[in-house]
Amino acid sequence: MLVDGKWTEDWQPVQATDAKGGFVRQVSGFRNWITPDGAAGPSGESGFEAEAGRYHLYVALVCPWASRTLITRKLKQLETVVSVSVVEPALSDQGWRFGDYPGSDRDTLNGVTYLHEIYTRADPVHTGRATVPVLWDKRRMTIVNNESADIVRMFDIGFGALASRMELYPAPLQADIDALDARIYPSLNNGVYRTGFATTQGAYEAAFADVFGMLDELEVRLGERGPYLFGDALTEADVRLFVTLVRFDVAYHGLFKCNLRRLADYPALSAYLSRILLVPGIRETVDIDHIKRGYYSIKALNPNGIVPLGPDLPGLDPVTLHGNGTGRSS
Repeated sequence: MLVDGKWTEDWQPVQATDAKGGFVRQVSGFRNWITPDGAAGPSGESGFEAEAGRYHLYVALVCPWASRTLITRKLKQLETVVSVSVVEPALSDQGWRFGDYPGSDRDTLNGVTYLHEIYTRADPVHTGRATVPVLWDKRRMTIVNNESADIVRMFDIGFGALASRMELYPAPLQADIDALDARIYPSLNNGVYRTGFATTQGAYEAAFADVFGMLDELEVRLGERGPYLFGDALTEADVRLFVTLVRFDVAYHGLFKCNLRRLADYPALSAYLSRILLVPGIRETVDIDHIKRGYYSIKALNPNGIVPLGPDLPGLDPVTLHGNGTGRSS
């Protein structure tokens, strides 16, 4: 991580642990908001007005949090408004790196090699981990926000007429979306990480139970209420859930020891995953090769760096899902 703007040691996946050895995720440090008129959003300062060409998104295709923002950018038709750069999938000793791996980019905007250098461009004495996604302001040369939930919401409501009229956070469902996310996030979205990065048997077993308890609940919900979490409307909640499900059998089941059942063993969840992949634009944001290369580069979990050839799953053909992950033209 960065300490007072200096890189301190090799990248490690476990950020912090609680008293029981459970994985604790870092709180995002940049929380400004883009708004149609530049007024301050729910947090941060004013001055970040929605403008075409002003903002740039840094992402990793392996990362579900970054993929949330890519999907929303695509659904809201912001590809020509917000530019994007993709880091390489394999984590280096200095974290995320720009480079030439297929589907990745060099950083032609700021001319840096590592993502942590973007953080010190924004704050020369920054202390914290250099995470994706990062939303960058080309005019003020600073980070607007590095919290995926905020960026998803900004892309949905912060760009006004520059974005499509599709609503991912419609007013009638906002309270219900927030309530469901407050349950899915700790149990499943972050639950797989709590399972994979647990440092004690007790912490692992508690997280494991949360993961499969939530998958069982969602299987029933989607079987009864589909096609999406709130019926016929695709919402922000579906985007949040999808990015975890599409990685489950590929990485979390084996590498993260979430091995009670595969997603393929859940008929309703598997059908739901297939439906979302058919939503125009979403499949283009998924790159199974990056997902596998990235997760299996975590030395603490896979010291030999061997990337498995499988799984071979119906509807998740690695060939058809191998792309540049951003929706850009190949």
